[in-house]
Amino acid sequence: MLWATWGGPVTRVFRQKGLTMNVLWISPVLRPAGLLLAALLAAPAVAGAQAPATRGPVTFTKDVAPILQRSCQVCHRPGSIAPMSLLTYQDARPWARAIKQRTALREMPPWHIDRNVGIHKFKDDRSLSDDEIATIASWVDAGAPQGNLADMPPPRQFEDFDKWHIGTPDLVVTLPKDQVVPPTGPDKWLDILVDPGLTEDRYIKALETKPSKGFKVVHHSVTTMTEPDGSIDDSDNPRGKFLNEYALGKNGDVFPEGAGRLIKAGSKINFNLHLHSIGEEIPANLELGLKFYPKGYVPKYIENSEGVGRNQDLDIPANTDNARSEGYFTLTRPARVLSFQPHMHNRGKSMCVEAIYPPTGTPATGNTQQQNRVETLSCVDRYQFAWHVNYHYDDDVQPLLPAGTVLHVIGWHNNTAANKFNPDPDNLVTYGARTIDDMSFAWMSWYYISDEEYKEQVAARQARTKGTSN
Repeated sequence: MLWATWGGPVTRVFRQKGLTMNVLWISPVLRPAGLLLAALLAAPAVAGAQAPATRGPVTFTKDVAPILQRSCQVCHRPGSIAPMSLLTYQDARPWARAIKQRTALREMPPWHIDRNVGIHKFKDDRSLSDDEIATIASWVDAGAPQGNLADMPPPRQFEDFDKWHIGTPDLVVTLPKDQVVPPTGPDKWLDILVDPGLTEDRYIKALETKPSKGFKVVHHSVTTMTEPDGSIDDSDNPRGKFLNEYALGKNGDVFPEGAGRLIKAGSKINFNLHLHSIGEEIPANLELGLKFYPKGYVPKYIENSEGVGRNQDLDIPANTDNARSEGYFTLTRPARVLSFQPHMHNRGKSMCVEAIYPPTGTPATGNTQQQNRVETLSCVDRYQFAWHVNYHYDDDVQPLLPAGTVLHVIGWHNNTAANKFNPDPDNLVTYGARTIDDMSFAWMSWYYISDEEYKEQVAARQARTKGTSN
């Protein structure tokens, strides 16, 4: 209803200023076309960074330090996951050229959404603007001067690693014992079932999975729940109903007010772990933190998080780039979509999710304009398996989709030597859990709404955006 792209897998029709041409579809990058999308979310194409409009020389203390504090230091500080600290000028100066290169290529900070297609307003967007990238480049080109110490902003204050992104949990579930990862050896996948001791049904308001020990050896962990009768209530996941995932780049999940997820008394929690050796023996453990709504409270909406468009027939030929795969998921009721997170492995290159709308007209009525309408929601054009970034849509642009909408997930893989992360371009790659195998699906979250609520929310959004641009 609210986002648009051109349809058709082979050609695209491009219309602008009276010109019409057919363009051969050779790129995985989709481009926006809907008028409402253009009005709401239009952004200029990302061009070469221009010199910032600043007075006087660009310095670390006045210009660069604020950028690093906002977007970089959460990882680039002692004890965190980055290989070097960027807290001070003395920390950052030896890495000036690398900082310029990685930011100019938009490899850092990790934020891989295509800025020229679909929705590009997200919560917790850590990406740099063109002006910020240009500021860093100008600073480096000028010799990376420190500047006046009086211009240095106060140091950013960080939470302790023991604190939770969701706030203090009401319940913490942990593994009964540490899992010791040896210095060398193959990756390990474990399923560990834990009884959290729940004696009454509760609705979850927020949840977070994180390593309490050995985060360097925990590639990811998925938590699921098995209900007291042993049912899993999720045919797509034999381990149980999905709760939450930990992976590098992800924090907790905080549901919108009035939306939640039920966990029944007597349910058990399954921790599915992927562990890998890093050259030293390290014990690992994980925790699942749960925040509940008050006892007796029943939220209006039930939040769903699922792997959408999972393609288990994945077939990526050897020495092949842009190997395309597709998967589909049908929304049975009107829905408000909350987030999008692609999932592939080392050969993953890019991924898009489209909304294929149900037809609103039929040939019998002569109204066929709305049939097979396809709109792009989001694309990631520089996927990196090392970063599992969950892109949470801003409240005012969360897609509103009618019942019967099909979420179409399209993935592209690069199985060539040009992919520096590729362990072996000469092998055919198929679906599998090992890192040397691959996958193609998107974690997506949404909650269903009534037909009446859908109409009301669409009308309210259209009224807010009427007559506006950008």
